[in-house]
Amino acid sequence: MGMINVSKGGDFILVGFSEQPQVEKILFVVVLISYLLTLVGNTAIILVSCLDPKLRTPMYYFLTNLSLVDLCFTTSIVPQLLWNLRGPAKTITPVGCAIQLYVSLALGSTECVLLAVMAFDRYAAICQPLHYATVMHPRLCQALAGVAWVSGLGNTLIQSTITLNLPLCGHRKLYHFMCEVPAMIKLACVDIHANEIQLFMASLILLLLPLGLILISYALIAQAVIKIRSAKAWKKALRTCGSHILVVTLFYGTITAVYIQTNSSYAHRQGKFITLLYTVVTPTLNPLIYTLRNQDMKGALKRLLRKDLN
Repeated sequence: MGMINVSKGGDFILVGFSEQPQVEKILFVVVLISYLLTLVGNTAIILVSCLDPKLRTPMYYFLTNLSLVDLCFTTSIVPQLLWNLRGPAKTITPVGCAIQLYVSLALGSTECVLLAVMAFDRYAAICQPLHYATVMHPRLCQALAGVAWVSGLGNTLIQSTITLNLPLCGHRKLYHFMCEVPAMIKLACVDIHANEIQLFMASLILLLLPLGLILISYALIAQAVIKIRSAKAWKKALRTCGSHILVVTLFYGTITAVYIQTNSSYAHRQGKFITLLYTVVTPTLNPLIYTLRNQDMKGALKRLLRKDLN
């Protein structure tokens, strides 16, 4: 019934940042530059990881998956956002809204699980160095990446379908710059308490469970490094995990703020700016964090560029 509602009632209005027109102009430039950097940075990581034989390791296999998720995630959101920031038209078609909801939620959920998988990989590299190759064999890596993609797909099929089936009445104004579950369920003209509980439960499973696994991995890594008692071991561990810790902090710090407290007025007001951080800023910073802090990646880039120049 709800899907028919969605298709019949005309376009949705994405209010976004229209209450602050002066902010829109600045945001347009910032978002455009961020998006271009995201495209270049993540494409470079995918190409370098695939072309350089020295990077055929589990870490770079997962990093390639992360870059692919980030590329598609921002692309499902940013072009529409730029269009809306550019001029007075703030509409999105019901089909466009549904596609954005399904795709962005699938990819955001995939990233949550993928970051947990990458933490397990770092744990295996530091705590089981002698058995690393046997533990993280290609079949297991593919299975773990598969679990991340499938859980993202499963989550969006349930959440987005339930959200789109809510009966809508009255205005179609979304106080957001994208079609996202916390903003969408506020448009329903039925009691959404059950939906909020269901969203909270899904957030617990797909946000806090992977985060818990990440924290356990790092607790075990810290424990292993403390036992060794050498500054060299600490440096190596930081080199191995530093980039991942930064990315996890950026992504989880922001996405949890939006999804765990869906009902507060804080989430309503600040939610848009926090969402900008994990949809636009984090995918831009990920490749920078991973390449700037990473000798292998720098070496591979230099080798590829030398090959091209020769």
